[in-house]
Amino acid sequence: MNATPSRVLIIDDDEAVTQTFAKILRLEGHEVRTALDAESGLQQADILNPDAIIVDLRMPLINGLGFLYRLREREGCRHTPVAIVTADYTLDDSIPRELAELGAQLHFKPLWLEDVVDLAHSLLGSEDGDRTRARTGAH
Repeated sequence: MNATPSRVLIIDDDEAVTQTFAKILRLEGHEVRTALDAESGLQQADILNPDAIIVDLRMPLINGLGFLYRLREREGCRHTPVAIVTADYTLDDSIPRELAELGAQLHFKPLWLEDVVDLAHSLLGSEDGDRTRARTGAH
């Protein structure tokens, strides 16, 4: 286990979701930041240089897909593991393909306690080898 906690960023326009996910992951020993919209999430990503990001697909102004495009334009976040979560089971077939091309996982709500923990571990496991590079790399 790493001495330094993994940094996880959670972005969702539903504050109850961000706070619940954050509490679960903090209990697991992660450093967690939250944002209620994509723009704030991008600012947090610049500050935090997170090891993993969990973001809602359906948000006002800039949705999760828009966030992901903007995130991937940032040098320090091009390879940050991202999970897009949504309760929309009627997604157009192009969206999962687009998310995969951008290197993001897709997960459907509701996410229970063990689902959130497993999701974070999955994301963090996908970048363990690059954690040192990511923390020392420039934005």
